[in-house]
Amino acid sequence: MSDPLGMAIAIAGGSLAAILAGIGSAIGIGYTAQAANGVLSEDPDKFGQLLILVALPGTQGFYGFLGAFLLMTKIGLLGGTVPAISLWQGLQLFFACMPVALAGLVSAIWQGKVCTAGVEMVAKKPQESAKAVIYGILVEIYAVLGLIVTILSLMGMKL
Repeated sequence: MSDPLGMAIAIAGGSLAAILAGIGSAIGIGYTAQAANGVLSEDPDKFGQLLILVALPGTQGFYGFLGAFLLMTKIGLLGGTVPAISLWQGLQLFFACMPVALAGLVSAIWQGKVCTAGVEMVAKKPQESAKAVIYGILVEIYAVLGLIVTILSLMGMKL
C-alpha cells in the first residue's frame, strides 16, 4: 500500500542526514579555521600541517550526504522503480538516517573543538602535529559508527 506521507517522511530522513551532518561540519571547520588563520598570520609555512586539522571536521558532511544518497537510491529517486512506501516504512527509513545525522552533527562540532586545540599545539610545537591529528581522528570514529549503522539499517530494510 502506497502512502505519499511515507515517501515524504523517508525523504525528510535523508534530508536531515545531509543537513545536520553538514551543519556540524560547517561549525567544526569554522572553529578550526579561525584558529588556523590566526596561526597562519604569524607563520604561513604551517599551512600544510594545519590544513589536515581544518579539513577533519568536514568529513561528517560527506557521511551525511552518503546516507542521504543511499536513501534516495533505496527509494528509487535516482532512477529505477519507485516502490510503494507505507507510512511505517517511511518512518523506518527516517529513523535509519538518524544515526549519521545526529552523530555527524555532534561529532563534527566536537571534532572542530579538538582540532582547534590541535592548531594551538601546532602553533607552539609544529613537530607534534601528528598527535593533534590522532586526537581529531578519535572523535571521527563515532561519526563513522553512525554512518555504518545507517548503512546497515538501510541495507536491511525490505521495501
